Amino acid sequence: MGETSRGLTDRQVGQLEAYEGLLRTHAIPFGLIAASDEANLRDRHLRDSLRGAALVSATDRLAIDLGSGAGLPGVPVAIACPDLELVLAESRRTRAAFLELVVETLGLSGVRVHGGRVEDLRASADLCFARAFRPASKSWKEAERLLSPSGRLVYWAGTSFELRDVPDGVRCEVFPSVALARSGPLVMMSRQ
Repeated sequence: MGETSRGLTDRQVGQLEAYEGLLRTHAIPFGLIAASDEANLRDRHLRDSLRGAALVSATDRLAIDLGSGAGLPGVPVAIACPDLELVLAESRRTRAAFLELVVETLGLSGVRVHGGRVEDLRASADLCFARAFRPASKSWKEAERLLSPSGRLVYWAGTSFELRDVPDGVRCEVFPSVALARSGPLVMMSRQ
């Protein structure tokens, strides 16, 4: 996995490679990921998703991947942070079934799939992840009710992101992407 594997055990690298294989053999053929992304799965999806693992603290216990889709960023973060309990929230049945296959195949014991709407979840999470979910303000609205008082939303912002995209009264930290030239920053939002 090259640069993706920095700081990961051999087992974790193997899980990421197996996940990449599942994306190729299942997610792309079923339209969960665009076929045009196949040549760039590692950079565009896996490495990009792993940026979120750097924002997980040692005290974080529960995270929710909002609108998980094919498991991005949730699955790579779960592999990189095996002590973190992670919920992959996905309302579309085909995608939720794929996520169940991924969790079982990779042996991700701390990961569960919520095959339903994000609005139906009840939690007090330390983190929520939103990558290709909804615009910043709507992602915050969904995450805010699921987060503990000190919880944070990690939002994958596009290259055109501006701070005015964040709702008023929300504390915001921006982490630019250095490694991935075409990726926008990660934005961490929390209550003030």
